[in-house]
Amino acid sequence: MKWYNWFNSLRRRIVVAYLLFAVASCSFFAVVASIAVEAIEDRILDEHLRSVAQWASPRNAANLPVDMPADVSFYHGDAIPPEFRHLPEGVQKVTVNNVGVHLLVGYDESGHYVVVDHASDYLQVEKVVHTTISIGFIGFLLISLLFGVYIARGIVQPIEDLADAVKKKKGKAELPLQNHHDEIGVLARAFAERTTELEQFLVRERFFTGDVSHELRTPLTVISGAAELLEAQTEGQPALAAPVKRIKRAAKDATECVTVLLLLARRPEATKAPRTNVEEVIRYDIERSLPLLANKPVTLQYEGGADFNVIARNELLAAAIGNLIRNACQYTEKGSVKVRGTGKSVIVEDTGPGLPEPIRARLRNEPLPTKIVGSSGSGLGLALVMRICEYLGAKLTIDDGRENGSIFEIHFPQNLTEP
Repeated sequence: MKWYNWFNSLRRRIVVAYLLFAVASCSFFAVVASIAVEAIEDRILDEHLRSVAQWASPRNAANLPVDMPADVSFYHGDAIPPEFRHLPEGVQKVTVNNVGVHLLVGYDESGHYVVVDHASDYLQVEKVVHTTISIGFIGFLLISLLFGVYIARGIVQPIEDLADAVKKKKGKAELPLQNHHDEIGVLARAFAERTTELEQFLVRERFFTGDVSHELRTPLTVISGAAELLEAQTEGQPALAAPVKRIKRAAKDATECVTVLLLLARRPEATKAPRTNVEEVIRYDIERSLPLLANKPVTLQYEGGADFNVIARNELLAAAIGNLIRNACQYTEKGSVKVRGTGKSVIVEDTGPGLPEPIRARLRNEPLPTKIVGSSGSGLGLALVMRICEYLGAKLTIDDGRENGSIFEIHFPQNLTEP
């Protein structure tokens, strides 16, 4: 796996491709050159030994002196050494006393003869050729390595520059390399077009969310004011006071939801974030969720754990943690709902029926089942939790509980947390 991770780089793959091409090319030419050298050597040695035999054999038959160079010997008849007497006719290479020699075995009118080349200059030529091929092989590999690094840098560096520009792009800053007429320019222009489209979509979404939230504030304020007036007028009338309290509580929840939507419509850096104590938020939301468990055999408890502060608006934390607690209380029919802090995380565990598969797919950014039409049934609560976690840079995860329930965890990044 480590090897695969190392090779999982376009720059390295280009360099390795050049090296493999160099190895394959050099190996092919080295084999061809070696075969050619061996063939030429055999042909030249064959001609050399036959020319020596053609000169020495007639002189030996005429009883004339046969003077040979120091590295060539001519033997005839009984003068042939024992190790050469039973060799077949023709040019061949044999080893004598761990030394390789080339020789020609032949016959003339006087009998059997052998011409031996003890230390041919062609052996030295062969060594020089093989050494030259080896040096050329290594040199070509080094040149290919340098050339591969240069080409890889030239190809990959513009892509890396473009990727960095996309990551750091803010506002109306233009992406680089759009004026190039090659594939990099096509890629840069495609990125620029897509980025502009996404930015426009996000701006429209932000304005729409803000406008809707502002429009809802006025009727919610009217409803809250009317509920307070009715609460004062129905004091001492239990039959009327209970519905009024529900209206007032619903108006308050809706107002808080609108406030969260307005905060999410702003850029994170534009929102002043105070330090908010996580334990206080958890205890407040637990108290608010207790009415949901009326007449249900379900216990809601805070198990304590690590207490820490998060640099975020209280409304955002209350919406994220509170929605998880309220959902767990709403859908759990028996058993328990437990909330605890651990490390830099808040965990909500219930013994409810678990999450349907469409909601799991949404939380894990997986494709929704093809049979699902319309809403997946997760409601606004989990959607807000996901959006708030994304807004804060936190991570929302879900696992199956030990008793057929669900375990939700919000993990806050290190830069947002304090002891």
